[in-house]
Amino acid sequence: MAGPTGATGDGGNGDGTVWSGQWVADRLGVGLDGGPELRDLLGLALRRNPRRAHLLVSNVLGKHVPRHPRTVYGTGLALGRRVRELLGDEAAARAVVLGYAETATGLGHSVADGLALAPYLHSTRRPVAGVRPVGGFEEEHSHATSHLLLPEDPELLAGSGPLVLVDDEFSTGRTVLNTIAALHARYPRDRYVVVALVDMRSAADRDRLDAFAADLGARVDLVALASGTVSLPDGVLERGQELVAAHEVPVDPAGSETSGAAESGDGAGRLTRVDPGWPVGLPDGGRHGFTPAHREKLEAELPRMAARIAEALPAAPAAQAAADSSPAGARRVLVLGFEELMYAPLRLAEALADVLPDGVDVRYSTTTRSPVLAVDDPGYAIRTRLTFPAHDAPADGPGERYAYNVAPGADPARRFDAVVAVVDSTADTPELHAAGGLLDRLAPHTDQVLLAVVPSYTPHIPEVPTVPERQAQ
Repeated sequence: MAGPTGATGDGGNGDGTVWSGQWVADRLGVGLDGGPELRDLLGLALRRNPRRAHLLVSNVLGKHVPRHPRTVYGTGLALGRRVRELLGDEAAARAVVLGYAETATGLGHSVADGLALAPYLHSTRRPVAGVRPVGGFEEEHSHATSHLLLPEDPELLAGSGPLVLVDDEFSTGRTVLNTIAALHARYPRDRYVVVALVDMRSAADRDRLDAFAADLGARVDLVALASGTVSLPDGVLERGQELVAAHEVPVDPAGSETSGAAESGDGAGRLTRVDPGWPVGLPDGGRHGFTPAHREKLEAELPRMAARIAEALPAAPAAQAAADSSPAGARRVLVLGFEELMYAPLRLAEALADVLPDGVDVRYSTTTRSPVLAVDDPGYAIRTRLTFPAHDAPADGPGERYAYNVAPGADPARRFDAVVAVVDSTADTPELHAAGGLLDRLAPHTDQVLLAVVPSYTPHIPEVPTVPERQAQ
């Protein structure tokens, strides 16, 4: 059984001395077998999922655990550079990067940036009228399985260069194998690279990938920060469900949790809408493809957009400003992305950290569909949970959404002075602003909530000629 492994930095542990998987390890017997870097990268939590009891919670992904944006982005960049070194410059220049929704959309985009010249596409659960999928696949062990591939350029995946597939963890490998099999039937190529933060496959899973690659007649490489395995005792699923039932927090009809930890706010933060000035025509992410030209335009515009957000942050009282010469009153700022919209908030957060004065701590995380138990204990990865309704009219119908480790819980040092919620325009709906909605749920836990909306990218759909027009041609 796994035990404490020393400091894990700011990986959601508060005091930095207790492994953020210890609570689950002690009660469920789940262990991580691998080097100490594995437990630095991962904590453990329990999930409300009938297929798998535990959740590996990344300390560097920026999904469930707020982290400094340079840590999150730098991790993806470094993986991308390793892929480029593996492939060589010539092959890397012909590569395409594919990320998995929702968790790895930002990681995959960062890996593509590390390759520098690779276009990027991520799968999505949001169908778009007029955009025909070029593929799709199912994700095993997930709470929401259907993935669509909706590139604006239907030939984006058609090249013969390497395909780089990016996910946050490589557990059994089945999802990746399903993806490669589906895409190889339509867009055959001779090389694939799988990228993950951690490789947690068993020996049998590794053998399965080797056999799959041999049958396919293609080379499949793997790049990961760390590797290991998860040890699961007999009956872990049933025991995990019992633990979730024993510790689950009741939710009232408005979606508010009654846990003292989750509701420990000290007043309603005021709401400010700030227009970041997102460039016209620039995709908000990789849902429909993101090219090197898009990347160049974004890099040029990020400082200007970050400055607009910084200007809207709460100002320091006059006495405080005179004492420390700092123009910013907020000392801890969270930039909170939205489900699949991970990359744009991440880059805005990184640029915001660059323009704010020294001493201002900027963190980044995103909301999620994934239901996870919250336990306000330093040895547990998900300390607090805010629950609110979906606010982007999802194709699979309404449902609960979550923001983890945003409320400070019992530790006031974890409180954010300002939260910058970044959503796309599709998600800027009445549900977002309603009582019990995301903005309302954030307000008790911070002094100011800023809402930054980036325009949802609309792909260009070529008009199909009518029958008479085609005959005339």
